[in-house]
Amino acid sequence: MMLKKLNTSLIVLLLCACQAQDPATKPAVTEGSESIEEKVIYGTDNRKDLYEVTSSLQRRLADSTVALIKASSLQDNGTVSRIISKTFRVSYGLCSTERFGEQENAAFCSGSLIAPDVIATAGHCIRSVSDCDATRFVFGYAVKTKGVLPQEVSTSEVYSCAEIIHTEVLSSGSDFALIRLDRPVPNHAVLSVRKRGAVKVGDPLVVIGHPVGLPTKVAAGAKVRSIQPAQHFVANLDTYGGNSGSAVFNSKTGVIEGILVRGDTDFVYQGSCAVSNRCKDTECRGEDVTRITRILPYL
Repeated sequence: MMLKKLNTSLIVLLLCACQAQDPATKPAVTEGSESIEEKVIYGTDNRKDLYEVTSSLQRRLADSTVALIKASSLQDNGTVSRIISKTFRVSYGLCSTERFGEQENAAFCSGSLIAPDVIATAGHCIRSVSDCDATRFVFGYAVKTKGVLPQEVSTSEVYSCAEIIHTEVLSSGSDFALIRLDRPVPNHAVLSVRKRGAVKVGDPLVVIGHPVGLPTKVAAGAKVRSIQPAQHFVANLDTYGGNSGSAVFNSKTGVIEGILVRGDTDFVYQGSCAVSNRCKDTECRGEDVTRITRILPYL
């Protein structure tokens, strides 16, 4: 049976969840015709809050991922910064059966620490100096204890943009940005990236980021489906808008294999409310992941 697609207003809202504002000056940017698509749940929904994650490797990896949050959504109160946002259920008009509806969704994209003061994210998340200036890079936006939702973070965990090293958006190719932070990050480990070789079909993956802007979600149980594109590979990752820029790790080694950038439609209507679009593991278009080796020339 065919499910109805989202109406126009909700599609606009979904796109805004993973795209930055209008571009201004564009340093070191390469663009093609834009086609930023959404993401989807494949098979079982594998998303977990941080407190549910038992793997020590996955917890270490999550500790070095960041939420991209608009500066206007943070209120600096000295040693702590309050996060200002609506709940996921209100923001997206969700059905009551949808997971994580009570959580606030402040982030618009995701990223990861790949040098002491450098964040990797999707190119369509940060296109311009004005985008970068309006963004804060926040560590620790996660549900660390059951029932305790993150409505504030330590101000020391909030970083600003010092420089766009490179940003690139190609419609069916690579999509990534490297951002230099305003200061080195002292208390989160630099993540390892693949420097040679390539993933293989069937390699196990885990993605860590902020689906639809929610606090950190860890989603394992995915695999590489296709390696045919030259600049990206395709996987059955459980991701949404807001996951754009998320690091996609090899589940066995913990090495970053790529950056999540594109995928299938997030939501469909069920009556008057929205639910997650679901596909079998081998169905739908799959999620596009820019190969992490694309960033190496700019590090």
